[in-house]
Amino acid sequence: MNILRGWIGEKKATFFLWLSLRKKSYHKFHDVILPSKNGTTQIDHLIISAYGLFIVETKNKKGWIFGSEKEPSWTQSIYGSKYSFQNPLRQVFRQKKVLSEFLNIDESNIYTVVCFVGDCKFKTKLPDNVINSGIGRYIKRFRNQILLTEDVNLIVQVIEKHVSESSLSKRDHIRSLRKRHSSNTICPICGSSLIVRTAKRALISARSF
Repeated sequence: MNILRGWIGEKKATFFLWLSLRKKSYHKFHDVILPSKNGTTQIDHLIISAYGLFIVETKNKKGWIFGSEKEPSWTQSIYGSKYSFQNPLRQVFRQKKVLSEFLNIDESNIYTVVCFVGDCKFKTKLPDNVINSGIGRYIKRFRNQILLTEDVNLIVQVIEKHVSESSLSKRDHIRSLRKRHSSNTICPICGSSLIVRTAKRALISARSF
């Protein structure tokens, strides 16, 4: 059921992006799976333009949404029941890093946005890049040209080549997700290697006994 709801949400966002962003200025890719040094990442919608690259993560949820930028999980409240789900800002954080490495471009050229497409209402203050309407309008707010036409064309060619030649599937991505989230050596957020640190306060307390 969750997979079907997610698929419907992605299709809704695809339609809204097609309707609101001109093909001549915005190159749109959907359901892009990219490799990384630690597994894969899946981007629901990737928009490439002279104004930057936009990663769009869609969430198809109804009811009330509670969360904050730093909380690991957010909450959906609907019909008197509550459900937790991963903070989507953490998802786009990793997606941005993987895309930057894959294309060898600076992260400052990449913007992220989380778009809720269901009939929901935010009950806590969320960052500006978390929205529940106007996805095209949000992207068109970025009007400063930061990429040359030849750079945009090159990026589009790289993504098109990857999409047409890659053998990565959703099954591969799900397998990668499970492996990363069950690992005790890899950060599930960014995919980097975890470093063991000792808290100084704990050392001081130990010495006092």
